[in-house]
Amino acid sequence: MPTPAPTPQPVPQPVLSPLTRASLFLVLTVDPGGEPAVRELLADLAGLRRAIGFGYPDAQLSVVAGIGSEAWDRLVDRPRPAELHPFRELRGARHHAPATPGDLLLHLRATRQDLCFSLGTEIMNRLRGHVAVADEVAGFSYLDQRDLLGFVDGTENPVGREAADAVLVGEQDPAYAGGSYVVVQKYLHDLDAWNRLPVEQQEQIIGRRKLTNLELDTPGSHVVLNTITDPDGTERKILRDNMPFGSPGSGEFGTYFIGYARTPEVTEEMLRHMFLGDGPTSHDRILDFSTAVTGTLFFAPPADFLEDLADQPAS
Repeated sequence: MPTPAPTPQPVPQPVLSPLTRASLFLVLTVDPGGEPAVRELLADLAGLRRAIGFGYPDAQLSVVAGIGSEAWDRLVDRPRPAELHPFRELRGARHHAPATPGDLLLHLRATRQDLCFSLGTEIMNRLRGHVAVADEVAGFSYLDQRDLLGFVDGTENPVGREAADAVLVGEQDPAYAGGSYVVVQKYLHDLDAWNRLPVEQQEQIIGRRKLTNLELDTPGSHVVLNTITDPDGTERKILRDNMPFGSPGSGEFGTYFIGYARTPEVTEEMLRHMFLGDGPTSHDRILDFSTAVTGTLFFAPPADFLEDLADQPAS
């Protein structure tokens, strides 16, 4: 008997692409009646990326699209991914993680900001009149991969096979294997207050040396609160592609947090530790200087899933 042809494996969107020097984050809401235009754009997204990035192969231009819970049933004629739900607002004793609107996330990355701008402009030309912009942030890599608080960010990102296992949905939801859950939050920093702290105190809050990036054994630090383990002690990872952003003229400075994971529960547990505390720690002390102003959860389906959206019946 002939050997059966292997089952085609889903092709993920480029969520595992290398970190780059520039990014653009677009969070959009879909207007009533705008669903066909959005589906057509998502189906063409890979082609737009190729067309704009073709002449700059070393620029690593990529784009990932995520769909929010409230928009899923409007855009997709299939059951929703098993763990897709609205972002869960958190209210701690001192700090608040708000849930904010967002039907569509577009995460653009490149080594050059002009290519992010060019692709973002083309995307919005296609969507104008069909969506509203809930948030737009242009991020940049700062010095030697530091955030604006002065500490190296993304040190614990998984790589290789470990990254794929941490980030991509597998057999737990076969219909959406190769997809990924994405949480985004925009944080605004009070840099004046932060910079008044002695470096040693900053290091205790973060849980790392500022100069060398070496981890400290500091109970209740940001690093400790964001370390999630299974009962057997295995650490559960997410992939962060956080980017600094800011405007010296207006005095606005911040970090755009974006975390990809095969299940949102890992990121959500990190946020619960930060905002609601863990054990004797009432909250992450970084929140005394960094305020969350947005919060949304999306699902980034496999690339071939997006390409098929244009063939769906009109809503």
